[in-house]
Amino acid sequence: MEVKIGVQQSPRELLVDTDETSEAVERLVAEAVAGEGVLTLTDTKGRKVIVPSAKIAYVEIGGGVAGAVGFRS
Repeated sequence: MEVKIGVQQSPRELLVDTDETSEAVERLVAEAVAGEGVLTLTDTKGRKVIVPSAKIAYVEIGGGVAGAVGFRS
């Protein structure tokens, strides 16, 4: 599952590939924002990404286009 996290006052977004389901990621984001804590996600290689919930601008949850090669029209 691909998760994009926009961080306030940062020109780049964080991209995390995780084994979590979209429902689990949505729950983690909602809990972090409601509790004003941190959002912690673990990627497919076991690394943790921790983002303060006060700095989250947006979270995009979804799988990218797998195996896309070449130009699209």
